[in-house]
Amino acid sequence: MPKKPKINNPWQTALTQFNNVSKLMNLPEDIHQMLKNFSRILTVSVPVRMDNGTIASFEGFRVQHCSARGPYKGGIRYHPELTLEDLKALAMEMTWKCSLTDVPFGGAKGGVVCDPKKLSPGELERITRRYTYAIQPIIGTDMDIPAPDVNTNEQTMAWMMDTYSMNKGFCSPGIVTGKPLNIGGSLGRADATGLGIAYTTASAIRQNKKPLKNQKVVIQGYGNVGSAAGKFLEEMGCRIVAVSNSTGGIYNPGGLSHNTVMAYYRENGSFKHFPRAENITNAELLELPCDILIPAAMGSQITKENAGRIRAKLIVEGANGPTTPEADEILSLKKITIVPDILANAGGVIVSYFEWVQDAQSYFWCKNEVNVKLRMLLERSFNDVYLFAQKNKCSLRTSAMMLAIKKVADAIAVRGLYP
Repeated sequence: MPKKPKINNPWQTALTQFNNVSKLMNLPEDIHQMLKNFSRILTVSVPVRMDNGTIASFEGFRVQHCSARGPYKGGIRYHPELTLEDLKALAMEMTWKCSLTDVPFGGAKGGVVCDPKKLSPGELERITRRYTYAIQPIIGTDMDIPAPDVNTNEQTMAWMMDTYSMNKGFCSPGIVTGKPLNIGGSLGRADATGLGIAYTTASAIRQNKKPLKNQKVVIQGYGNVGSAAGKFLEEMGCRIVAVSNSTGGIYNPGGLSHNTVMAYYRENGSFKHFPRAENITNAELLELPCDILIPAAMGSQITKENAGRIRAKLIVEGANGPTTPEADEILSLKKITIVPDILANAGGVIVSYFEWVQDAQSYFWCKNEVNVKLRMLLERSFNDVYLFAQKNKCSLRTSAMMLAIKKVADAIAVRGLYP
């Protein structure tokens, strides 16, 4: 049965954003066409023997956008509604994210159409290994380096690394990032995206000349990324007033304790009936009054349908593509500042880059060194984006994309065209 088309198509969002900025920049048409398209899109069949003895075939993809500034880099996600258009959008955004933060990689993304919640650990391992084998010809430590994403984790990366290494005949820890520490992972990688969100949030508040203390924060998607952002923002003095997962959320204007919320979730598997808090839907959560809204779940959450009801003063995009172009226009009219995804959630790929460097050197850094370098890169990138936006009287998103696209375009121009 064919998948239903998505109401808010992530690829159309990414392409519209690129086209709009390309016009503003007067990007040469040949460069525009090169960056609008993809270096390679691989579709593979992933046949796997299930626990009951039957063989099921899953569909897998690896999308590589542009390698003008270095090897491809991007996550692997497992999701029952995953589409090629999702991956095209994410791969393009990863190119901009790496460029903006001076990480010497190009964008890629991949995944398998499956529902991990319905699969056993053994089935997940066999899917991962077969998928890795299928995309092996186009990945490598100097070609394309996968990482965890939605519904994948450090165990997934360990299986990928082992499969690749066994087929090559030697241990190759640098083939993936986000691995367990004892096989070449980096300290600080697990929390990097959430910590990066906290750093960029702090930078944005600082530019508004406001203290972080008691800023009311709402976080949609209190998973690995959202919960890490909540933890660090709470430590910085913010007040977390609402959080959610895919089934719903909780709200207490007086504040929620991160540790208490996480302990309750670990024990109960949901936020339902959390004491001293109101149960709310994800849609209601986005429209709560707050200082800072962090959409850290899936894409296309803030649309033209709900943007007019958003009451946050600042939006920090923890997810990829959570705001549609139509919503952007409405939020701009409301004078709501948006820290764009390619800046706000770049912490993960930055520390993935650090992991790749450490694997290449076989020399590993302490956690403080990782976090200091992460903060330095993000604060510098935020300042560049902010100053460019002020100078050119444009949004932070437009500023970030113009800076990122120019670096990629310059790399293409200086390298020339082969043959």
